Amino acid sequence: MAQFAVIGLGSFGATVATQLIELGHDVIGIDSEKKYVENISEQVTHAVIADATDEHVLDELNIKNCDAVVVAIGENIEASILCVLHLKNIGVEKIWVKAKSKSHHMILSHLGISKIIHPEEDMGVRIAQSLCYPMVSRYMALEDNHYIVKIEIDEKLQGTRFHQLMDQAPDVKTLLHKRGKDVLYSIDPNLILQVGDILVVEGLVETLRRLSARFKS
Repeated sequence: MAQFAVIGLGSFGATVATQLIELGHDVIGIDSEKKYVENISEQVTHAVIADATDEHVLDELNIKNCDAVVVAIGENIEASILCVLHLKNIGVEKIWVKAKSKSHHMILSHLGISKIIHPEEDMGVRIAQSLCYPMVSRYMALEDNHYIVKIEIDEKLQGTRFHQLMDQAPDVKTLLHKRGKDVLYSIDPNLILQVGDILVVEGLVETLRRLSARFKS
């Protein structure tokens, strides 16, 4: 079990906080707005009304003992940057920050932030990917245009042999096949695919596009 702090409890911050709780971690939620703190007080370990732009307040809350801190302050870029500076001053090493704009991102990058988050932009990418590749239910971007994607077999590919599908993109590597509760890491080329089967594959975006064409045909 790890301990996290989430500063800023709007929709994004509240979602991060509650998801961390569901994953079994301790979470302290902090916001200067009473209504946001009250909304989440029964869902997190601790919920505190506090001004995160005050270094003494952050120090008193023992934020430096957290494994990581997520700064999810929304519209107030100045408050976000001040909060980050104070967190670094009190010794917090792992800081994830929600960035509102390119200029905000640029400033944060110069401060040596662990991770800069663009939730609206990331969601836009996911929606666009879903529209273009509806068979992709999840994906993870790696470096150099490599992706790991989770794809679901639909009615179009019912009865297709595994090799007939994957021959369309020989450079794509299949990591696993899942049917119900059964998971296979070594897949028989003659395996007949069924609706609801899940494949997790990895490859360059160009080769994954060739595979996606098979789903559309």
